[in-house]
Amino acid sequence: MKWTTCMALVLTVVVGLLVGCASGPASRAEQNALLQEAAATMEQMRAEDPTLGELVRRAYGYALFPKVTKGGLVVGGASGQGVVYERGQHVGYCDLSQASVGLQAGAQTFGELLLFEDRSALDRFRAGSLNFGADASAVMLESGVATNATFVDGVAVVVRPISGAMLEASIGGQQFSYRAK
Repeated sequence: MKWTTCMALVLTVVVGLLVGCASGPASRAEQNALLQEAAATMEQMRAEDPTLGELVRRAYGYALFPKVTKGGLVVGGASGQGVVYERGQHVGYCDLSQASVGLQAGAQTFGELLLFEDRSALDRFRAGSLNFGADASAVMLESGVATNATFVDGVAVVVRPISGAMLEASIGGQQFSYRAK
């Protein structure tokens, strides 16, 4: 019982730190750098899987996190900054924070693309009511895989590994925040 309480307390602290650190690009230079990084990441993702372009065109909007950094040893966390698009137009910025607990060790970076099937899904994301729990699934980017991506509750997730390795059997969730440009 004490171990469970201790782990819950540690997880709460990690989540609080991650949410507290969600500070998006503050200056115009940081915003421009993030926009350029997002454009380059989208170009790389489309080169790795040419079918991704059609999935993006079908989506009402999307949020692209060019680089999410994740690490953990029993207790873990991740964070990243992204750009939000509606009908192909840049409309804002977003932050991703994640906390998890369980059997895990390592560190990794990856890109994450959230595709919104319709306006309702994008509006849920903007309102901060879109969270992914332990049951969320993502498609790992490789050639042709985007044709297999499915929308669950109006959202499809594509992940592009960048570097690192992580062994993980944990529970947790991702949380997002949105700011209009």
